[in-house]
Amino acid sequence: MKKSLIVIIGFLSGIAGAFVFGKLQPGVGYQQLTNGETNNQIVSPVNYKGSNLASADFVKASQASIHSVVFIKTISNQQINNDPYFNFFNGADFFGRRGPVASSGSGVILTQDGYIVTNLHVIKDATQIEVITNNNKQSYKAKVIGIDPSTDLALLKIDDTGLPHILIGNSDQLQVGEWVLAVGNPFNLTSTVTAGIVSAKGRNINIVNSQFPIESFIQTDAAINPGNSGGALVDLDGKLVGINTAISSNTGSYNGYGFAIPVNIVAKIVKDLVEFNEVQRGFTGLNVKDIDAGLAQKLKINNNHGVYIDYMLPEGPAENSGLQQGDVIIKVNEKDIDSKANFDEQIAYLRPGDKVKITYLHEGKEGQSNIALINRESNTSIMMKGTISSDILGADLQPVAKIEKEKPGGKNGYRITNIRQGRIASMGIQEGFVIISVNRKEFVTVNEMIKNLETARGQTSIEGLFPNGGKAVFSFYIY
Repeated sequence: MKKSLIVIIGFLSGIAGAFVFGKLQPGVGYQQLTNGETNNQIVSPVNYKGSNLASADFVKASQASIHSVVFIKTISNQQINNDPYFNFFNGADFFGRRGPVASSGSGVILTQDGYIVTNLHVIKDATQIEVITNNNKQSYKAKVIGIDPSTDLALLKIDDTGLPHILIGNSDQLQVGEWVLAVGNPFNLTSTVTAGIVSAKGRNINIVNSQFPIESFIQTDAAINPGNSGGALVDLDGKLVGINTAISSNTGSYNGYGFAIPVNIVAKIVKDLVEFNEVQRGFTGLNVKDIDAGLAQKLKINNNHGVYIDYMLPEGPAENSGLQQGDVIIKVNEKDIDSKANFDEQIAYLRPGDKVKITYLHEGKEGQSNIALINRESNTSIMMKGTISSDILGADLQPVAKIEKEKPGGKNGYRITNIRQGRIASMGIQEGFVIISVNRKEFVTVNEMIKNLETARGQTSIEGLFPNGGKAVFSFYIY
């Protein structure tokens, strides 16, 4: 039996699947579909008999949502395939050099003045982002307002007003078995609507590549394919309940199951990006894991209720609140917890400084604790506006304050904080170092600087200042 793959459903250069997690089995390939061409698939008539009521609901939901879903086209500068056989038949650069690559996906208009949410993987590394509306096929150049690698979300903005924005639903109220529609642009087939039900909630499929991934997907059997990424999952009122993100498939195309980010998570991320230009993420200072049958037997509890605390940050907020390693969390703010994904989702709605009520079991006895969430700097304050987090660099960067730039010898730059695993750590650069140029090129914005570092190849240099004012140049090679 072939192993199912979890596929992030961008549409890259006409080939299904922007990223595939795992290896394709022998004999399994992608189905290619390009503009102006047809494949050799067999098409058979289908006789569908459904209730008039269901049909009317589908029409209502489609009409209410379809004009709020846009077609996103991007150009990025990526490594061209270095397989000479692939290149010969597909026209790529024989020597594997970098070149422009076109890809596409979907997005959802949230406001009448042009805020659009999509998946980060749809626009990641893009040098050009074009948004095409469904109602009048008008084209816009989009700019990136902010991104969140932890949820694979990105917020875009186009300059216009009076746009057909979508109505926002409530993913917490969504029930398994409820009808939903997927709206998007699979295989460049714009404005496509498919129907299915909610198959499950709170799915963790280990697809988000981030230091602090948040996965609590809505699972649906509505047909979702490459190009649907960033599109809408709506209820029968046409209200947004999720952002379509991934599929489970043997081939890179629809095979029965798709996954969407709950809209309640999306709404919180978007609000943070608009208000702070970054996500305000609260941390409890503990790690939890699901309780399997063996652990449940050992703890003498029901294994489908609660999550197990397997790590506590020393002197962190959870430990200071009285929780202990080995305790079982059964509620967060009076909401039942039945999985790690469910726990992560509830915490994801909160910000640093928010207090969360934890109900737990300690040696079989129920207790309660209140935790004040912290940020990555281990305090309860909102992160400074302008702070940018880069998972690839493995650090946060803060703009140098105006008063510092005005001092003798002061420079425009960005200070490294909260170093984690990544390129900054591998170079031996310490926190407090201020980056002022990359490859002898100064920059205006932190996004420009991060992009230069994340896309750099070959010999690369970083010039900057130590906290004592001393200058330094770090030189390294990026493969």
